[in-house]
Amino acid sequence: MTTTTSNEEIRIGELRIRFLLEGDISAGSVSIFEFVVPAGAHVPIAHSHDAYEETIYGLEGTLTWTVDGRPIDVGPGEVLCIPRGAVHRFDNNHDGEARMLGIVTPGILGPAYFREAAAVIEAAGGGPPDPAAVGEVMRRHGLTPAP
Repeated sequence: MTTTTSNEEIRIGELRIRFLLEGDISAGSVSIFEFVVPAGAHVPIAHSHDAYEETIYGLEGTLTWTVDGRPIDVGPGEVLCIPRGAVHRFDNNHDGEARMLGIVTPGILGPAYFREAAAVIEAAGGGPPDPAAVGEVMRRHGLTPAP
């Protein structure tokens, strides 16, 4: 079994993502990524996913997650499990950057989603991204944009 993964940092606007374990390395059981969210950032589009759970573990700073309309702060050492089908998003309403682990089970979300999302954002040239293009990328990778 291979235990290494790429150290590639993927940037979506100010958000930074680095996969620590990809699903193809874990035989599809789990993928784990670290993400850093700068102070004042409001990302991503509210969405759900029906094929996997997402667990968030706080490393540094605090993110405010909104899960099915309920705000939940996640800070260092705290855990949030987002069940399949729950509509969620997050914001960093705090002074410092936040660093979290995202754990996806089964491991069907990978770096390709974040690379494609980054390309859509970059294509917008600093303006708002094309919502249809964002939705297409999300759906292709198992995320359902909230209405």
